[in-house]
Amino acid sequence: MAQAGTNGAPGLAPGVGAAATAGAAGLGRRPSWLGGFGSLASLLPAAILAIVLLMVVPMPAALLDVFFVSNILLALVMLMVVLHANRPLDFSAFPTVLLFATLFRLALNVASTRVVLMHGHEGTNAAGRVIEAFGKVLIGGNFVVGLIVFAILMIINLMVIARGAGRVSEVSARFTLDALPGKQMAIDADLNAGMLTPDEARARRREVATEADFYGAMDGASKFVKGDAGAGILILLITIIGGLVIGMVSHGLALGEAASLYLVMAVGDALVAQIPALLLSIAAAILVTRTSEDRKLEAQVRTQFADAAAWAPAAAILGLLALVPAMPGAILAGAAGTAGLVAWRLRRAAARPPAPAPEPVAEPAVIDWAEVGETAAITLEIGYGLIPLVDEAAGAPLMTRITGIRRQLSRELGFVLPMVRVRDELALAPHQYRISVAGERAGTGEAWPNDLLALEAEAITAQVPGRETRDPAFGLPARWIDPALEGRAVEAGYTVVDPSTVIGTHLHKLLRAHAATLLGLDEVQALIDQLATRQPQLAQALSPKVVPLAQLTALLRALLEEGVPLRDFARIAGAIAEAAPATSDPAELLEAVRARLGGLVTSAIAEPDQPLRLIALAPELEALLMGAVRAAPGAAFPFEPGLGNRVVEAVRGALPRAGGAPVALISQAGPRRPLWRLLRSAGVELPVIGFTELPDSRAVEVVAVVGASDPALSLAEDA
Repeated sequence: MAQAGTNGAPGLAPGVGAAATAGAAGLGRRPSWLGGFGSLASLLPAAILAIVLLMVVPMPAALLDVFFVSNILLALVMLMVVLHANRPLDFSAFPTVLLFATLFRLALNVASTRVVLMHGHEGTNAAGRVIEAFGKVLIGGNFVVGLIVFAILMIINLMVIARGAGRVSEVSARFTLDALPGKQMAIDADLNAGMLTPDEARARRREVATEADFYGAMDGASKFVKGDAGAGILILLITIIGGLVIGMVSHGLALGEAASLYLVMAVGDALVAQIPALLLSIAAAILVTRTSEDRKLEAQVRTQFADAAAWAPAAAILGLLALVPAMPGAILAGAAGTAGLVAWRLRRAAARPPAPAPEPVAEPAVIDWAEVGETAAITLEIGYGLIPLVDEAAGAPLMTRITGIRRQLSRELGFVLPMVRVRDELALAPHQYRISVAGERAGTGEAWPNDLLALEAEAITAQVPGRETRDPAFGLPARWIDPALEGRAVEAGYTVVDPSTVIGTHLHKLLRAHAATLLGLDEVQALIDQLATRQPQLAQALSPKVVPLAQLTALLRALLEEGVPLRDFARIAGAIAEAAPATSDPAELLEAVRARLGGLVTSAIAEPDQPLRLIALAPELEALLMGAVRAAPGAAFPFEPGLGNRVVEAVRGALPRAGGAPVALISQAGPRRPLWRLLRSAGVELPVIGFTELPDSRAVEVVAVVGASDPALSLAEDA
């Protein structure tokens, strides 16, 4: 089928480049108000020194209040950061921050214990308002209740959260370290396959190493939490015992009075330190139990709980429990109704058809690959006046012709030609067409879908009226005539063809001329795969270790360029397998292969039962050409321009000696390929073969010898 083409690719709208650049630059930019946090690195040594001083230097009660509130703030911020992290590695500094937070809290315990023991006899506010509030307000001033609450919190933190988080961290660290070699090998494999750039591979390796370090650090950080909980219990016992002894011995307080002062402050001090510790334990547990899914915890929970099949049974069970006489029916009924409402809304949302996608906002910076370059190897662009030739309603005669051409050429050349993409092009004239091969414009022409092309022969008996033109394929004089004049034109000696044949013949000629361009690595690999099904050992001899695929492709292209088809690929493969171990030079390998394919090369020039007509070079000229090749080995055109021009003119003058029969130029292997390039660049389509390519059984006729002892390179007929 023909494909309708677009008339060019849209360009970028004005200002798009600047906008895209600004947007990309803004992705990694922090808000200006965060700029002050860049100096935190320089404050860390001072913070460590302050923690140490907090343990050994007495602090006033007012300053302790500020530190206690700061400790609670730090724990809350760390918990919020954990909840909003997409992945555990998004907060990779958590183990280190947890260590600093633990040290800070223990230093506060030491400082507050010192204040309680030194000034506890003055009243419950001697250690600051924060400790007094936790000791009086939260536990009602009853130190027994405070001790029980503190014990419960310690059990929850130490036995449940800290132990579970430590176990998860240990297993995660073990699994991550075990999987580290496999992940590194996978990255190397993707890099070798071209799926990753070196920079992307380095980033992936850093991420894998960071993940291993993170889980290993979290395994150690869980020990901080356990040790902190144990230290909290010991500090509380020391504060209680020390306070009672100091109150009764040093300040003469009764046991009850000393207990009401020191025990309330000791329990308040323990609680004000334990609550931030509990928050950090929860944060650590949440962080290590997160999966690697790149979404926030809130989004994960909301998505995975949005299932009506889970809420409906829960509502039914709660409804049944509400009917039991001993149960609180009103509360259970309310809960059942809430669960049922959630299930109904989820089921309704699932049954609702998806909302139509909003019209995309113009994104001029996004360009499709199809708009950038032509993806088809062969393209036939036609003006709108030629669309009837590809219209299926009219039988699409041109498409049928193209299919036949591809099939015929594929058989002749020995590999499958790619598809031909046909599309309309508004930039062309109505009856104009353009053929492109491998992105290069190979040829153009004109065709009239409602007329016929009459090609003029050497002798025509009468002129037929029509528009004079030239055949686009071979440049022969012709004219477009009315179909009603076809019989008259045939009688007058014209060769009449339809417009689809005109375009098809032109396409056939160009595809044959560019066959080497259409042979790529994939086509050569397909040839080897097909050969492997019939002759696996021969295909194995063409392995990349013997002949790299790129070098093999270049060699086969060189054969195609000089008219040697690949139909008998098994014979060509055998010649390559024999010649490849002897040389690695591409030019020498080509000549060695051609020498082994002599019969195949010459059969493409003339039929086997006919003598092979040759144009030879005089010994003096051949020696001169050999010297030029030795002076510039590997050069495409090693001959001096003046010499090259004289050779071309001499060969062109020798061509009529063949009498119109197929003829080839013969030379030594060294200058053979450069001679062929020289003649082709001058428009002389003449095969050039080497002496080693002549089969012993082939009849040869030398029609002319080019060159003599004088510089004029005069022609001398062979006697």
